[in-house]
Amino acid sequence: MTDANSLGTYLKDRRAKLDPTAFGFPLKRRRTPGLRREEVAQRANVSATWYTWLEQGRGGAPSADVLDRIARAMMLTDVEREHLFLLGLGRPPEVRYRAPEGISPRLQRVLNTLEYSPAFVRTATWDVIAWNRATATVLTDYSTVPEGQRNVLRMMFRDSRVRAAQPNWQSVARYVVASFRADVARAGAARDVQSLVDELCTTSPEFAVMWRDNDVQGYGDGVKVLHHPMAGPLSMEFSAFAVDGRPDLNMVIFNPATPADADKIRALLNALPK
Repeated sequence: MTDANSLGTYLKDRRAKLDPTAFGFPLKRRRTPGLRREEVAQRANVSATWYTWLEQGRGGAPSADVLDRIARAMMLTDVEREHLFLLGLGRPPEVRYRAPEGISPRLQRVLNTLEYSPAFVRTATWDVIAWNRATATVLTDYSTVPEGQRNVLRMMFRDSRVRAAQPNWQSVARYVVASFRADVARAGAARDVQSLVDELCTTSPEFAVMWRDNDVQGYGDGVKVLHHPMAGPLSMEFSAFAVDGRPDLNMVIFNPATPADADKIRALLNALPK
């Protein structure tokens, strides 16, 4: 048997688990644990009667703004907030962009286990914040790039070495710009990248033209062809994966497209000092 009022049940459950003293409310004269309905309503700036109806399943469909206020009032985590929206509106909330904070040691260890597959983690604004040894050897050694400059778009249009490695730079650059635009819009990060866009429009006429085209494209998977200064031509299949719990991050993994490409990458990495 399913709960016909799953939203109300979830709200009551979350409310019962909250500590009133953490929100500045007294513990006296409480017959049940957690916050009272009127206290949640007060913090969310909604009518206590309407909030009561919402828990009882007769308040009508809540708006995204109200759900957001209730989530803040209850100090829900990102996962709990998403679940609240799925129950209340049947869809996840709009992504809230947040500046990169680095990655966990556990995720870095995942990158490191991909010994012969270049892999890195990038933000919704395409700043690379973590990478493995294979990325540094085959693609770009980001440790040699100043922290504030580790942006895929900036390097595509401003770094001559990155440009020289692309046999079909024009096509690759157009694909990157279109995918970047889609990711930024999805993350609600347009304001955060405006200075980067302005900079590239000023310094790169090619970027300015591509940006004005307003093309958008997904960056799920594909094949990357590049010319490595030591290994020569390389083909790699790539896939991008969302990082669970961090909607602002993507992990991009490159795998050799053929056994010959795998041999080249293995030779490059095995030649490095241990």
